[in-house]
Order: sequence, then C-alpha cells, then structure tokens
Amino acid sequence: MSGTGVGIGKRPENRRQRFVKLLWTGIWLVYLSAPAGDLLHGGHSTGVRTLGWIGLAAFVTWYMLLLFRTGRGERNSVVLASLGVLAAQSTVLALTLGREWLVLFVYVSIASGAALPLRMARWTIPATCTLMSVIAFATPGGKAFLAGLLIPALLGGFAMTGVRELVRTTVALREARATVAQLAANEERLRLARDLHDLLGHSLSLITIKSELAGRMLPGHPDKAAQQVADIEQVSRQALVDVREAVSGYRRPRLAAELAGAEVALTAADVVAALPADPDLMGVPEDSETALAWALREAVTNVVRHSGARRCTVELQRRQTLDGPVLELCVEDDGSGGEGSGPGHGLTGLTERLTKAGGTLEAGGTRHGFRLTARVPVAASAHVGSAT
Repeated sequence: MSGTGVGIGKRPENRRQRFVKLLWTGIWLVYLSAPAGDLLHGGHSTGVRTLGWIGLAAFVTWYMLLLFRTGRGERNSVVLASLGVLAAQSTVLALTLGREWLVLFVYVSIASGAALPLRMARWTIPATCTLMSVIAFATPGGKAFLAGLLIPALLGGFAMTGVRELVRTTVALREARATVAQLAANEERLRLARDLHDLLGHSLSLITIKSELAGRMLPGHPDKAAQQVADIEQVSRQALVDVREAVSGYRRPRLAAELAGAEVALTAADVVAALPADPDLMGVPEDSETALAWALREAVTNVVRHSGARRCTVELQRRQTLDGPVLELCVEDDGSGGEGSGPGHGLTGLTERLTKAGGTLEAGGTRHGFRLTARVPVAASAHVGSAT
C-alpha cells in the first residue's frame, strides 16, 4: 500500500489515508444535489430552510459515521438501530419537504448493503425500497420520482453487499497470509533448533571424549595425546562448517558419511561398534536418506553421552511392509538407556523429521539395553534385501 492509497479491507493508518477514504465515500454525496437545490430554490421559508439544512447535515453525518465504522466489530443490533435512524430521518424530511428528498432512501439502502451481512441485508434493502415507495405515494409528485430511484436503491444496495463480501474475503486472505508467514517462521526456527541440537550435541560429545583421552595420555604418551588434540581440532572445524551450512539451510547429511562418523565417535568412547559397510541406497529418496542420517547421528550421540554402553550394533535393512518397501535403521546398545525415561528434544526432533519424510520412529529399552528403530519409505521398484 502506498502512502496515499488505502488497500481493500484495511483501515486508514494516517491522516492522508483517512482523507482519501473520505473523498471516495463523499463523492457519492453529489446525488444529494436534489434536496440541496430544493432548500436553495424551493421557495421554503427561512425557518424551514434552516431546519432542512440541519436535517440534511444530520443525515449525512450519521450516514458517513455508519460507513466509516463498518467492520469494526459493532453488533448487528447497533447497525440496525443506526439504519432505523437514517430511515426515520428520510421519512420525516421527504414528507415535510417534498419529493426531492426521496433520494435519501437510496443512501439508506446502500448503507444497509455495506454495513449488514447478506443474510440481513437481503431483507433490509427490499424493506427500505418498500418504505420509499409508500412515502413516494404519500408525497405530492412522488410517483414521478419513484421509477428513477427504485432501481438505483435496489442495485446499489445489493452491489454493496458484494463489495462487503469482497472486503471480508480480502481481510481473511490477508490474515491467512500473515498466519502462513508466521507458521513458516516458526517452522524455520524449529528446523534450526533441530539441526543445531543434532550437530552440536554430536560434535561436542566427541570433543569431550577426545579431550579426556588426551588428558589421560599426556603424561605417558604425549605423541598420542597430540594426535587426539589434532582430532579435536578437525572435529571442531567440521562442526563449525556444519553449523554454517545448517544456518544457511543447505546441509543434507549423507548416510555413508554418518556411518563413518559414528564409527569414529564410538571407537573414541571405547564402545565396540558393529556397523554396515557401503549401504545400498538405491531407490531411497533424498529426504528419506537425510532423515535416516539424522537418526543415526542422534542415536550414536545418545549412546556416547548417556548410555554407558560397551557395545553398539547398527543394522540397515530393506523390509517389505503392508504400506510398501521401507529402509530400516536399527541402533542397539547394551547400556542403561538413551535420553532417560521420557523422550528428549533429540528424539522429538527425529520424530518430526521422519514424519515429514513419511517414516516412523520407535525407541525404547530392551532386556539388555536400548534400541532405536527408524524406517523410511523407498521406491517400490527397488529390490528388497539387507545391507551387511
């Protein structure tokens, strides 16, 4: 919206915009030239002309206030009462001053269409036209004016109901667009939170473990301690790169790379690792592979940080289910458990990732440890087998 224009369904935000709306609304008051001309050249006495001008000014003021307040939450009963005041003013002025004042009923009809919902306006507009017809027959020479006013009153009133619905639809669309933008922003924040949790949790755990190893090795094996320090530097640099890519929204972890990283992390934590080699990813969508890669990273991070396990087994298999072929990742350890008795932030984020990829997540304790199982759909044409 420009500084001077007022968008459909938007209230004026400054004085200039209020002036523009007033101009566009007031320009239609030109059709009040008939009653104004009657006051100027109708031969009325000074007292009658004075009362006539007061009545006309009161009608215009009430009419403009009603249109300007439209859509600000007034109850329909208040609007109906305002329309009743306008109709009463029109009746009194037409009966006392003459047929030229019948044009006021056209404004009452238009105000009905603009200020009332269609379910009510479809009754008030014909009622206004009926009242105008009755007053026209009761006013000398009013029948000659009736034909020229009845059609504009009907068409103008129902046309304004269409304008009202257009305004309401525009407002609803504008609110929906704002809601979508807010949801998109929230989703982006959730994505970033999940990525940072998964990235930093894994990398910082590995840095902590290698730092402890370096501290233990430093007195007797300084050369091995130096190697651990070099590994810490490499992990920290890679973590920095991963965080930058995650913030940029371009990072898509690969399952093969995560398997290699899992072996390094488990070995550094003195956990015996059994992992598949060269996973078969034929027919696996990119989103599915990414979700599994995140699941593997989170599972291995939990094993290293929380479980106290001595052995961890990772299996990657293709299975045929009732819903179609899936690729299943199973991470099982012999420790005390993952993130405690309830789901943590990591498992919650994994569930959201897998759900978006059409997959599922199962995690819980077993007789001898903890198991995490993630499944994602694969292409139906891919062969069903197992990766060893």
